[in-house]
Amino acid sequence: MSTLPVFRWRLAPDGYATRRQLRAAGLRPGGQGVAAQLERPRRRRPPLVAYLYRIEHARPVRPMTPAKWAALAKANAARRTCPHCRHDAGYVIPATLGMCVACAFPEPAESLRSA
Repeated sequence: MSTLPVFRWRLAPDGYATRRQLRAAGLRPGGQGVAAQLERPRRRRPPLVAYLYRIEHARPVRPMTPAKWAALAKANAARRTCPHCRHDAGYVIPATLGMCVACAFPEPAESLRSA
């Protein structure tokens, strides 16, 4: 088992990138393993770790197919649909509420009449 090279935060040599940096460049790791890691020290807590991949082994991001676009649209619609009233809320339903804001906090009838 080989150990990974560890670099200090912001001091990684050229040729390495995180997943987010690869994605911003239109690349993906492409099956390669983690090549190195960054560590950012913190006080009284374990260090933050970021995994690095070799840029020359990265591959281009696969293009979205019509089936993938359809599946993504269906998943996003499901996240916006209130399970209580079954209406599209127009926003992602908060997991903390489990339903749209209108169902979670219904207006009392008296406050509607006085307004």
